[in-house]
Amino acid sequence: MEVKRVLIIDDEESIQTVVKFGIAMAAGWEVLTASSGPQGIDTAQSESIDVILLDVMMPEMDGIATFHALKTYPETEEIPVIFLTAKAQTAEKNHFNDLGVSGVITKPFNSLDLPGQISKILHWELQS
Repeated sequence: MEVKRVLIIDDEESIQTVVKFGIAMAAGWEVLTASSGPQGIDTAQSESIDVILLDVMMPEMDGIATFHALKTYPETEEIPVIFLTAKAQTAEKNHFNDLGVSGVITKPFNSLDLPGQISKILHWELQS
C-alpha cells in the first residue's frame, strides 16, 4: 500500500502539529509542513506530494496567492489543493471552489477526521 504524502502550509505551528498528529494516527500518511506560502511552494516543487492543505489566512503571501503560484509551476500544477479556512460562509466557499481548489475544510476541525474528509474530497479509498 502506498503511503500518501500530505503537505500542510499554515503559519500556525499548533495547526501544523495537530494536523500532522491526526493524519499520522488516523491514516498513517506522511505529513510535511511549511510555515509560509513561499516555503510551501519550494517544498511542493522538491518533494513528491499527493495533496496540499493550504491555510487561506496567512501573512505576506495568503493562501489564494499561494494557490495561484502553485498552479503556475509544472511540478505543482496538478497537485490537488484543499483550503483550510475559518471562513465558513457559503459565498466564500463558492468563491474558493470557483478558483479551482479541490475542496474546502472549515476550521476548527477534528484532526483525526481529516483523512476521511480528504479522501472524500479527492475520491481516495481510505485504507483501514
